[in-house]
Amino acid sequence: MKVALFGAGRIGAIHAANLAAMPGLTLATVCDPATGLADALAGKHGARRASEQDALNDPDIHAVLICSSTDTHSDLILRAAHAGKHIFCEKPVDLSTERAIRCQDAVAAANVRCMMGFQRRFDPTFASAHDRLQRGAIGTPEMLIITSRDPGAPSQAYLRQSGGMFRDMLIHDFDVFRWLLGEEATMIHASGSCLTDPRIAEAGDIDSAAVTLRTASGKLCQINASRRAAYGYDQRFEVLGSAGMLACDNHRPTEVEHWTAAGLIQDVPEPFFLQRYREAYRLELDHFFTQLRSGGALGTTIADGVAAQRLADAATQSLSIGQPVEL
Repeated sequence: MKVALFGAGRIGAIHAANLAAMPGLTLATVCDPATGLADALAGKHGARRASEQDALNDPDIHAVLICSSTDTHSDLILRAAHAGKHIFCEKPVDLSTERAIRCQDAVAAANVRCMMGFQRRFDPTFASAHDRLQRGAIGTPEMLIITSRDPGAPSQAYLRQSGGMFRDMLIHDFDVFRWLLGEEATMIHASGSCLTDPRIAEAGDIDSAAVTLRTASGKLCQINASRRAAYGYDQRFEVLGSAGMLACDNHRPTEVEHWTAAGLIQDVPEPFFLQRYREAYRLELDHFFTQLRSGGALGTTIADGVAAQRLADAATQSLSIGQPVEL
């Protein structure tokens, strides 16, 4: 199975390396307007640089990986669907829900498969918690508490085109909420501030957020998020249920604990998402191609991308009006 990669940046390089290690798959082409990056990544994995249209026109290309900038996702999904290629796309589908829905419709009309890169569903720790929930390990889930904190903010240039903290960063947490509790939100209330860097406010964004969601059955979710955690990449959650609690803590470079008379020393969390989710990235791509071959259901779909986008839009609206939004 031959694959084209759109985007030779940080996440594109991760997926290219994982793809190259999978038997039966060939990274055939790399597409990126930054030709130097594309040439370097293609050369590393025995691929060739090509234009987007050349890759889409190639009848030997079975699937595409869309790892380019956010503002290119929906256009590439539409073009790939029209070309009959199966699609793996990093989040989000688009910054516009309406355009994301058009992409969903185009994928359905073309009868191609489209998987969204919500890699947290494939993290072994988070996936184990989900499986235990499904087996009833803590009875009926009642409340989910998510902590999501980056070690530092991205550049101002990135922030200006990201769509805001809810669409860029918390969209993962909105997906985790839907996945773990298995219900859709009927209410969302978001508040936010700029506390860590005034340049983020100048870019029209926030860097600290608190979000509450409620489902039709009354299940609650609280998300606390920050663009700055001085101690590393902080990714945790707890699910409280009628018969107990499931908790997922941070991953650390090592699990060594150094005990002395003065106290306890242990490693801080992994530095960022590339380290924290390295295995999840490998597993999600393996899942995508395994399901393409078998015809099995995809773990995340473009419908999940649209649903998370709706929550991000509603959170943005709630922040703007200072009140809860009914869904």
